Amino acid sequence: MAVGSLRERSKARRREAILTAAYQLFADQGFDATSIADIAELAEVSPRTVTLYFPTKLELAMAHFTAYVDQLAGALHARPSGQGILDTVEQWLREQEAARDGFDELHDRMLQTNPQLKGLCRGRLTEVIQDGARLLAEEQGWSPDDFAPRMLAATVASVIGELTHQAEPGNIETAMAFIRAAAATLQPG
Repeated sequence: MAVGSLRERSKARRREAILTAAYQLFADQGFDATSIADIAELAEVSPRTVTLYFPTKLELAMAHFTAYVDQLAGALHARPSGQGILDTVEQWLREQEAARDGFDELHDRMLQTNPQLKGLCRGRLTEVIQDGARLLAEEQGWSPDDFAPRMLAATVASVIGELTHQAEPGNIETAMAFIRAAAATLQPG
């Protein structure tokens, strides 16, 4: 058992070193100008090791954000019975804010330097939010194709996208007040 846990910890450290090296290089010199060999050198692993963990440079660049939105999707689908979608989103946002660390800051800096990656992140977030729109439609008794849940989902996606890069005190309260006010104005059908 100790060998397995030691091995898993070693793999996790290696994965973290690769991600940190990649995001540092993407932030400093740009996604396109950074090679797998550059990442491997900074992470002190072989290029093959990098590609074993992340088959493509794009998967590597998107790994942190993909995990982020997968957590949101998981929270939406695992919400307790009786808990509303917007309450779940707010709870998830608060958990994300509490867990922010230096790696999140590095990820944000990497996205600011590489607008093409930021655009891909917004697209991935929109996919998850559209799933949330379907859940919201069910919750409110709307048709999934109604304008109201799609409009609210677009609003939530935009707000989450902004909150991801603006971790200031009070922003979640402001964002959720805005989202709830928007939701209150929407009518089914």
